[in-house]
This record gives sequence, structure tokens and C-alpha cells, in this order.
Amino acid sequence: MFTVTRLGGTGALLRTVASTNPVESMIEIVRDHARNVQRWKDGDMRLRWAAAGMLAAAGQFRRVQGYAQLPQFAGALAQVTASCSQPIPEFVRA
Repeated sequence: MFTVTRLGGTGALLRTVASTNPVESMIEIVRDHARNVQRWKDGDMRLRWAAAGMLAAAGQFRRVQGYAQLPQFAGALAQVTASCSQPIPEFVRA
């Protein structure tokens, strides 16, 4: 939310990212999806169950309100990160 505000986001896009409800809803669906798993073998298995839960949650996702502003937001973000004096970590660029 703060990044969108700082980069000049307004209107529907700002209202959409100002709420944590979509993320919390997805987390709850993932938690519910993996609730009955009895034996967690390793980290890969946890990732698979989390991914399966996210795929189950994807059916409830809706279009982001203000999605038409996303190209402007991406351009502003690219402009700010280009002038960043510190290198951007690999995991952020990927």
C-alpha cells in the first residue's frame, strides 16, 4: 500500500492494495486445504501443499480493481528502482 501511494497510485488500485483481505483469504484457504495432512516429510512437500492450496484459492480470485493503472505503476516502479543506489537482490528481480 505504501509503495503504491508513494509512486502516485490513486483511485481503485489504491483501494485494492490498501486491504489485506485478499491475501488473508488465500492464506486461510491454504491452511484449510492442508489441515488434514498428518505427516510433513520435508520442505518440498510443504511447498507442494501450499501450491495446491493456492490453486484451490485461485478459483475465488477476482480481477484487481484498478488493473488499468498497473502499467503506469510498473513504469514508475522501474524508474525508481533504476535510480536505486543499492543493487536489487536476485530473488526480487526474478
